[in-house]
Amino acid sequence: MKRKEKEEVLRRCAEMLERIMNDVTVPRNIRKSAESLKEELLNGEGSIAMRATSAISALEELTSDPNMPSHARTIVWSIVGQLETISVEE
Repeated sequence: MKRKEKEEVLRRCAEMLERIMNDVTVPRNIRKSAESLKEELLNGEGSIAMRATSAISALEELTSDPNMPSHARTIVWSIVGQLETISVEE
């Protein structure tokens, strides 16, 4: 996967995190975590693969929150699937 394709995956994941951030039915702590993850994905230090791997770990932790609505959990697992295509390749 080329760097440009990886950046496109990150952009799509950031857009999905944005949907969680703007959803008022999602608890505030989860929206705040989504915001931090988005910032880390787009502007964090390290290679794209390292940022993706770090985000996957944080997202998996986030899904264990019992207050997370099922529709947000579905989005999170979709993001994880997208990010796994990056982290495996490098």
